[in-house]
Formats: sequence, structure tokens, C-alpha cells
Amino acid sequence: MFYEKPIFFEANRVFRVYTGGKLLGKFVGKDYVDDFYPEEWVASSVTALNEGSTDPFEGVSKIEGADLYLSEAYEKYGDKILGNKESLGILVKYLDSAIRLPVQAHPDKEFSKKYLNSTHGKEECWYILDTREGASISFGFKEGVTKEGFVKAINDSETDKTAMENLIVNFPVKKGDVVFIPANTVHAICAGCLILEVQEPTDFTIQPERYCGDYRLSDNEMYLGLVPEIALKCFNFEQSENPFVKPITVSDEKGVLVEQLIGENQTDNFSLRRFTLSGGELSLNKNAIYIVADGEGEILGDGYKRELKKGDYFLLPHCALDKFKVVSNNLEILACY
Repeated sequence: MFYEKPIFFEANRVFRVYTGGKLLGKFVGKDYVDDFYPEEWVASSVTALNEGSTDPFEGVSKIEGADLYLSEAYEKYGDKILGNKESLGILVKYLDSAIRLPVQAHPDKEFSKKYLNSTHGKEECWYILDTREGASISFGFKEGVTKEGFVKAINDSETDKTAMENLIVNFPVKKGDVVFIPANTVHAICAGCLILEVQEPTDFTIQPERYCGDYRLSDNEMYLGLVPEIALKCFNFEQSENPFVKPITVSDEKGVLVEQLIGENQTDNFSLRRFTLSGGELSLNKNAIYIVADGEGEILGDGYKRELKKGDYFLLPHCALDKFKVVSNNLEILACY
């Protein structure tokens, strides 16, 4: 059965109201152009919240060769894929921004439970996979910004698309940077970033800026169907810390460098590790989503062999733990769990 080995997926590009995708195509080895499909949701069982969509599987990954969506596979074979868990508890994306995304924040668990009927908020982290010239992110309000000033900028954004930009702090980014975005923290992905995003498994975004590029957001897209006074409770106006996280070396032996990029020092919602193989072997012992960030190699198992290249990803089922390994002389692979 498909769940007895690493699970690969069909391409799963997702519609968004901003443009991008050209860098994503370069990363996965396909000839994409910048359009309204700037994201690929990776081994996803989460439905995208796109206004007007009638597709119940929008955002959900389809398993390669199985004619089955991952959410359906969890329902039928959850014990084989997840063990005793109900889900992996994460959503992973490739995201390529050709323009600045709206200024936004994401709810924490408490807000989601009270107002959005969910046990998950949307804390997230970003691993910068590649950049265009001048790539940057925005994170945190500038010193002295108040809720009243923010509300004025929201109103001004009806006619001034730059009204928000002077309120938030901008940081240049480069390939390999790691960024942690706590819930309730104002932020924006600016133009030129190809990102691996790991987050809690929701599509909850409060983005009270009226325009995304030339697209005019509806009130529902801005506030998730909530009244603005409630939705704006997601924004924390206290001074934010530096968003960048320094990798921690866990081990470096036998041709495998193991680094913790995001872990318990940042959050208990998810972890992100980086493995750099230079002639070593990586035992696949985590029920996790694995991402090939650079290089090439192979997955080997009993009678199983599959080549890996940059941009590939797979989910390792619970019942396949410790039965497969990755080997390479030059490979960077990320584990999200």
C-alpha cells in the first residue's frame, strides 16, 4: 500500500489574491510565470479559504498514484500514516511573492477558539529558499505606533496603498534566513521572497489593508467575517523583538550536520530541522514532512529506491519509521513536524 513507504504528491498550487510563482518554478524545476498561483501547499490536508471557491479540496494535496486526497487518506488509514495522532498539526507551503502582501496578523489559539471555532491559531515560521533583488520582510510595529494610528492607516488604505508601510519595520532577507512569526504580531512578506512556511494548520489571516497590489480585498477577506473591532484584537502593539532565529547545531558527525531551526525555544506548535548530508546517511525516523531544499540524493529501503532533487517533498508515514534512509554527497533536506 502507498502508506508503507514515503508518500509523494501531485503538484498542489493554490490560488491567492497576490501574484508570484516564477521563483517557485525555478525551485521545483518547472517553467512557471508570475500569476495568481504563487503558493504550493505541501503534503496538505488543510482547505484554503478562498472567497467564492466551491472546491472542498482546494489546498488539499492529492497523493501521487493513489487517486486519493491526503485528508481522505487520514480518514481511511490514519493509524498507518499518523499513529495515534489525529493530524500532523502543521501546514507547510512554498510561497513566492512577486509583490508585497497585505500587512497582517494571525490569531492565537485563544482567539481562534473564541471567535473562529478552531483549536488552532496560525503561528508560523519562514525559511528563505531564494530571493529576488531587494527582497525583504516587514515585522513588528515601529516604536510609538498606537491602535488609533493603525486604524487611521486602515482607513487611509482605501485610497493610499502605502498608508501602512510607515508603521512597520522592514528587514532585508537572504537565502537561508530563518524567521519566526508569533501569533498576534504584525508582519508582511514583501516582494521577492521564496519561502518555505511552516505553521499551525489553518488559513486564518486578518489583513485590514484594503488593497493587495491592484486587488481590492472585500471586508470578509480582510476580517475573516468578523466585525473589525473584534478582528483587530489579533494585533499586538507592544514592541516586537528581532524576528530572525539563529540555527542551533544538534550534531555533526558521519557526514550529516543536524541543525534545529525552530524548536521549543520558539514554540510548542511545530519544529523545523535542517540536515546537510555530505556523504552520510539520514535515517528517516520522524513522522514528518521532508523538503529537499538543495542538492540531490536518494531514498533507499528494502527493495525501494527513489531519486531526490531540489524542490521534492514527501510525507513519511508512521508505519514506515526507521525503514528508509536518505543518502547523498550533497543534499540539504528539511524536516517539518
